[in-house]
Order: sequence, then structure tokens, then C-alpha cells
Amino acid sequence: MAAAMSADHPDLDPTRRPEPAPVTTPNVLLLHCHDLGRYLGSYGIDTVQTPHLDALAADGIQLDQAFCTAPQCSPSRASLFTGKYPHAAGVNGLTHAQFAWDLNDDERHLALELQEAGYATSLLGVQHESRGNRSTEEMAARLGFDRLLLDREIGHPCKAEDVATHARDEIARLAVGDRPFYLQVGFVEPHRLPGFSRSEPGYMGFISDYMEPDDERGVTVPPYIADEGESTRDELAELQGAIRYLDAQVGRVLAALEETGQAENTLVIFTTDHGVALPRAKCALYDPGLEVAWVMRCPALGWTGGMRVDEMVSNIDLFPTVLEAAGVRPRNEIHGRSLRPLLDRTDVASGSDAPGPGGRGRPAAGRHPGRTHIFGEMTYHDYYDPRRCVRSRTYKLIANFTAAPEFMDSSQSWRPRTMPTTPVRAYHPPIELYDLRTDPHETQNVADEAGYADIRAQLLRELYTWMRETGDPLLGGAVTSPLHELSVSLLAAAGEPVASSG
Repeated sequence: MAAAMSADHPDLDPTRRPEPAPVTTPNVLLLHCHDLGRYLGSYGIDTVQTPHLDALAADGIQLDQAFCTAPQCSPSRASLFTGKYPHAAGVNGLTHAQFAWDLNDDERHLALELQEAGYATSLLGVQHESRGNRSTEEMAARLGFDRLLLDREIGHPCKAEDVATHARDEIARLAVGDRPFYLQVGFVEPHRLPGFSRSEPGYMGFISDYMEPDDERGVTVPPYIADEGESTRDELAELQGAIRYLDAQVGRVLAALEETGQAENTLVIFTTDHGVALPRAKCALYDPGLEVAWVMRCPALGWTGGMRVDEMVSNIDLFPTVLEAAGVRPRNEIHGRSLRPLLDRTDVASGSDAPGPGGRGRPAAGRHPGRTHIFGEMTYHDYYDPRRCVRSRTYKLIANFTAAPEFMDSSQSWRPRTMPTTPVRAYHPPIELYDLRTDPHETQNVADEAGYADIRAQLLRELYTWMRETGDPLLGGAVTSPLHELSVSLLAAAGEPVASSG
């Protein structure tokens, strides 16, 4: 495991070592995974077997109306770990390989904030919020981790059981230290994964070669997926098997807190990046793409007892919530707002999603009544398909900026097993509007109906205001990708063509 000292960060005095935080400061164990949505027993999916995560929810606090900022891996994680919307943090697409998006130079990762406050900081497994082609040492220094063991160093594939084993060892090491710890553990599952012994031409499923499908309790077919019989049910059995496997490994990590005596004073957070990898979910701004599981527990803070929170929250709120629990003030202006008043159930009177204290800017301590609007975005994933959305309790408006298919195929397969219940339109309409009261699955676009003209105008104003105030680059034109910039630089480096003598 590579180590990096906080002195490597240019904003810090290289001669200063952080003072240990008070012993009463809670540890933080942040567990996150790919592509889960809310597909857990505690969120009402009765056919999936997730006893450990269900128990965490029953003993902690579950956020029933949690949404991510983007239905894709890296941009959503950028929000989780900076408290800012993806376009403001600099991550408009994936961070690995030639996608190469990265956090802005001045963005401060959650680990860095806690490291400077005296926390011991470690990362195990998936890191997908910053550019992935750095060395391990460079990445540790950039993000603020003392110790870092990436998925690429754990194995190919990076199995949750191996990540959990390393996490248990790391908890045992950190438990005997003299500082509170921040341990960030990232699991790949239930992302779609290639298989070899079970390969099927043109198909990438959920279980690779080391997991088993699970249909012991049957399968739950989401309402946005057409039940086409065996193929649909086989795919969903794979998804449920991958989630069951993940849950068992999360259980092993949580057991390590009990075994080391750290459970009482550790803030445990479990969440995911976005919705499941099914049509109209992952890579789509419909609710199945933006909804996420989010469960927290910290007995020392009183965050226990199985409370359910029904207010709408965004995953940009995780960053300030953790910092407030740790007694740390973020250095940068952020868009997230601490959930502590909701979790403590104190001072949840009035508030808004407007910029400034308690809104889109720096959070005001002690105020979070839940959000009146959720904002979501997508710019690049497999290809350029910029979209923005605003959601209230009762309506969803989506603005599309290119003429692309209705949704991006998230099956990673040439031969998908599951299809949506809605027909696939040839092109995006400019505006989509859904009445969530009568159409919760977002199938009837009422954007052009006269009876919804006022709602459409109101939500367009909300969305435009948010884009303007958060510096959304789409308002200035098309967004250029890192690969575009690289290719232009290679062309320019070749110089002017040599004149032909013929």
C-alpha cells in the first residue's frame, strides 16, 4: 500500500504535521459501490438478499429520497467527494483511460479536508473521482490519503471479497492508532463485468466468473423494464446475485468495527454512485438513474435506531455532512448542505435551494429542511449527450442539448437481455416534462400540453438559474472533451504541411 504525506499537497506547509484531532471525534468508514440504485431489501426489493445492509439500515438512518447529481460513475463520485456539482468540479465524464476527465486543480477531496484536520486517511479499492492514470503516490498526494491501495493493485477483477479482507486489516491497524480515521472503501460490484468461463457472445452480465445468480425468492422486475420472460429474469437473477455477494462482503467489513471496538464511535456510510445498469436507469436522468441508496449509522452521534428520512437530499450533501460531524469547516465554497439537522431532527424549519447560506453555496450550520428541487446532469459518458434536469416532489423537467437516442444503452452488450417498457425514440425532444403524481415512471411527456405551460415555464426558470449560478459550461456552447484537446494538440504539434513540389 502506497503512502503519501500531507506535505506533498502544495497548499500545505511541508514542515507542519497535522495535530491529532480530539479523541471524541468520530471515525468515518465510507463504503460505496457501483451501479446499485436503491436495489436493496430495506428499500422494498423483497427478492434481493441483503441482510447486512438491511441490518445497518434498521440500526441506523436510511435516506429514502436520496438522489445523485449524475447517473454515471465519475461525475457522481466527484460530487460525493467535493460537495459540488460535476460540471463545477471539472468532471464532465469518466476519469479513466482516454476519457481522462479530472477534478479541477483547486478542488479539495473529502480525504484532504479530513487529513488536514488530523485524521489518518486510507483508500481501498475503487477510486473513480479523479484522473486514473496517475501513479499511486501521485494520487494519494492529490486526494489527501496517507495510505492507498487501488483496485488495479488488488486484482483483475477486483473482487469485493479481496477488498473486504484488506479493509478488515486496515481497520485493525487504524484502531490502535492515536488519531481518528477516515477509511474510504470502494467496491466494483454490482457493475457489469466481463466473464470468461461463462462467456456469452455479445453479452456482459453482472456475475463474471466468481458470483452466482440468485432467484431463491424470485426476481423483482422494475416497472421501467419489460418482462420478456426467461432472458429478463436471468439478467435480474444475475443482478440480485451480485448484490447478495456485495452485501456479504460489506458485512465482513462492518464486523471488523465490532471486533476492534470501533463501532460506537465510527460514522458508517453506505451509498452508491447512481442507478442500476439497466435501460432507462444508469446513464439516464429519469428517476431510476438518479436514485441512490444512502444509509448512515453513528451511535456516538445518536444516528441510530432505524429512522427513515423522507426529505429529498442530494449526494452533494454527503461532503458537508461528514465534515460537520468531524467538526471541520470546508475551505472551498460548495453546493452541498449538511444533513445534520435532518439526522438530529433539530432546526429543520425553512430553507431553499438558492445560492448562499443553506442553499447552493456554503452550507449554513444547523439548517436543512430537505431540498425543494433536485438537479441532475450528464454531459459525456460513452459519447457526448449533454442533458440537465430539475426535479421537485411532483414534477421532473429534462432539457436535452443534442439529438441523441432517448437513453444511452447501459447494458455494455451487443445483445441486451432487458428492454424498457417505453418505445425508443429516434431523437431527444428539446424538453421533457413529467407529472410524477400521475406518471411516476416518466413515460408520458407533457412538455407541450397547454395545461402544463406554467409548470414548464417555472421549472425552466429554476433549471436556467441553477445552471447560471453554478457556472454550467453548457450555457456557453458545446463542452470539449480531454481527448478532443489531446488530438488537436497532436495535430498542431505536427506543424504546417510541407509544400508539394509537384
